Amino acid sequence: MLSIKNIVKQYAQHRALDGVSLEVEKGSIFGLLGPNGAGKTSLIRIINQITAPDQGEVYFNGEKLNPDHISKIGYLPEERGLYKKMTIGEQALYLAQLKGLSRSEAIKRIKYWFEKMDMQTWWDKKVEDLSKGMQQKVQFVATVLHEPELIILDEPFSGFDPVNAEIVTQEILELNRKGTTIIFSTHRMESVEQLCDSIALINRSHKILDGKVKDIKNSYRDNTFHLNYSGAFPAEKAGLFSIVKPADSENVTVKIAAGKTPNDLLSYLLPSIQILELKEQVPSINDIFIQKVTQLS
Repeated sequence: MLSIKNIVKQYAQHRALDGVSLEVEKGSIFGLLGPNGAGKTSLIRIINQITAPDQGEVYFNGEKLNPDHISKIGYLPEERGLYKKMTIGEQALYLAQLKGLSRSEAIKRIKYWFEKMDMQTWWDKKVEDLSKGMQQKVQFVATVLHEPELIILDEPFSGFDPVNAEIVTQEILELNRKGTTIIFSTHRMESVEQLCDSIALINRSHKILDGKVKDIKNSYRDNTFHLNYSGAFPAEKAGLFSIVKPADSENVTVKIAAGKTPNDLLSYLLPSIQILELKEQVPSINDIFIQKVTQLS
């Protein structure tokens, strides 16, 4: 759906993006990750045509990005973008009509989403009277009202308690099941693991990692295993395994040598101890994020 080719964006003496290229598949949930100041927001603003790249091009469904695509995109910014003195109903109606909905269709959809998100009594409330999380709910509804083909969510769970975070998570998944493509920018790595099909990691204006979440995690596996056991754990055996985290009375973390398998390890250990659990320690996206960003610091 979205093809980003060699994007460069310069602000005075600061280069926010330097030759960044990405491919976002139609119908996917794509995680856009990076530390603060990495260039994520600059890229999101370019996709939304708030700013333009200095170099490079963006294609939407095979067409060069143009103003006609704005109505096909929904954008939930990290910063609040609501008018504090307006009522919630008026504001949702105004934002829906900006995206091309008629008044009658906008009211119909607003009522649907207000009921869906347990906001039925909010119509006459003012934004300034809402909590941060309640405001975020309003912004989420405004983002999806016009049924965009592409939704860009920048820290969508900001201000939410766990209950409302789960409600929004389920709505994101439902929208995706119906075919909506979603770009998801967040620092919550557990949400990335739960939601995203693919990710890209941007750091210091460059893309330093991208691909399917499953493939990236598999590429960082290093034959490390956690064991829960009973008995007296034996010493390391050169050529078979080394101890990564020293054994206590019932737990140990080991790294199996190259060319050896968990079965080889079990064959060596079983005469000495009882194995209660053997589990591979596959690195999380959070672990990989920290490792890649730290390497370039």
